[in-house]
Amino acid sequence: MAHEVTVMTRQGCSSCAQAERDVERICGELDVPWRAEDVDGDPELRAEYGDRVPVILVDGAEHGYWKVEEDRLRAALA
Repeated sequence: MAHEVTVMTRQGCSSCAQAERDVERICGELDVPWRAEDVDGDPELRAEYGDRVPVILVDGAEHGYWKVEEDRLRAALA
């Protein structure tokens, strides 16, 4: 099954930047597509995720927030 990872992020968020670097590295190693989406560009996303960014989604479902748990993410993408 092909997976996709989304990092819900915002500008000026240092933990978001770190999560994006972690996801970029992990997904690059596993050849899994990923993208970042700024929650402040959409009021619904900001309301849902704004106080917990970065939020990591795998296949559209919430996988974790505030940091990337590398072992868990790798297991979910295996």
